[in-house]
Amino acid sequence: MTTVAVIGCTHAGTFAATSILAEHPDWTVHVFERNGTLSFLSCGIALWVGDHVSDPKKMFYSSPEALAQAGATMHMRTDVTSVDPVGKTLTYRSLENGTDGTDAPEETLAFDKLVVTTGSRPVIPPIPGIDSPHVLLCKNWDHAIAIKEKAKLAKSAVVIGSGYIGAEIAEQFSLTGVKTTLVDGLDRPLANNFDKSITDQVAAAFEEHGVTLALGQKVVEFRDNPDNTVTVVTEKGEYTAEMAILAVGFLPNTDLLKGKVDMLPNGAIIVDDYMQASVPDVYAAGDSATVFYNPTGKHDYIPLATNAVRQGLLVGRNIEKPTVKYMGTQATSAVQLYDLSLAASGLTKAGAERRGLTVNETELTEDYRPDFMLTTTPVTSILTWDPETRKVKGGQFCSKADISGAANVISMAIQAGFTVDQLANVDFLFQPNFDKPVYYVGAVAMKAAAEA
Repeated sequence: MTTVAVIGCTHAGTFAATSILAEHPDWTVHVFERNGTLSFLSCGIALWVGDHVSDPKKMFYSSPEALAQAGATMHMRTDVTSVDPVGKTLTYRSLENGTDGTDAPEETLAFDKLVVTTGSRPVIPPIPGIDSPHVLLCKNWDHAIAIKEKAKLAKSAVVIGSGYIGAEIAEQFSLTGVKTTLVDGLDRPLANNFDKSITDQVAAAFEEHGVTLALGQKVVEFRDNPDNTVTVVTEKGEYTAEMAILAVGFLPNTDLLKGKVDMLPNGAIIVDDYMQASVPDVYAAGDSATVFYNPTGKHDYIPLATNAVRQGLLVGRNIEKPTVKYMGTQATSAVQLYDLSLAASGLTKAGAERRGLTVNETELTEDYRPDFMLTTTPVTSILTWDPETRKVKGGQFCSKADISGAANVISMAIQAGFTVDQLANVDFLFQPNFDKPVYYVGAVAMKAAAEA
């Protein structure tokens, strides 16, 4: 009888456990999770804060009971304290008998296969005062509850970090009457996701809705005040509010395996095409693992739920023997901010430069559907491509129309190794409700193809 230990159960862990049991119903699968819940969709936190969620319980798509019914042995509210991947044992302790688990005895489990889906943890910089009770994180269900409760009465907030999570929280605060300041060390909101012509539109939308943009400045201190507020001190100014939300990124939560398997410098476990780590019978997936980033052809760290789900499923397919190869990722993503729909896949020009790569960039702004329609609106399309091979490396889109599907088109083009010339000749639909005779993805590709 094969025994599998799965450590961590959010997205990758949930899908890994489910897929292992589907492929091998006679195996024993032990699932260890520190929290009392699993499968929480943290992307819904901002929507919940803004009262756009029908029922917060629906932000969970699975449960301990569902996995147990599928055949897993569940260890909820349990901390794995050590792992020996070579000796194939781990020690664990229940957290139920005390907040730190010290009252519960340690137990040992021997396993045949280990699945590390420990996820990621929020980056918490060593800034004086960061442990203030007014500084909240934005990652798990407990964080969501804390933000939701605080936001019910708060009239002001400072959001630190203008990536997707910070931008969405700032947007929802501003729409619910909370005086909001958005702080970031970079000089543009969503600077790691989109290039300037699009982020300029995002910045304008924030300012139109009363959000103070404190960009290009790093936080140096959090200072609690007697009136139950916190002052966020940056290199350039001070911003006082009733709460501060820290959303400056994530790091792999892989300390258990440090020095025991090969990792990137940031701690992401390096996996091969079949989700196996450098030690036999050890697998990793999701935010704890690397992805193969197709636009660069290299391992990278891109913590997205979509990557976690697909990698988790592959663990089940490959845990007995290499069977289904990982296809890699383009880090395809989207976000809605006010009336702006934004979507992207692959490399931005700035992202390429950070990786030491040279790409050409082609931009086109035009109405997304014919002018004879009663209404239409512009879409900004940006295509990045390799000047030598002419292969598509990325695409970005921004409009008041729903253009999210365009990112999926670019994702498939990158996956398939399309050149801009090939993308320009793809058969795209035309229907006046949806687009022009030349779909805007095809139009920007045609413009790029003409830039020989």
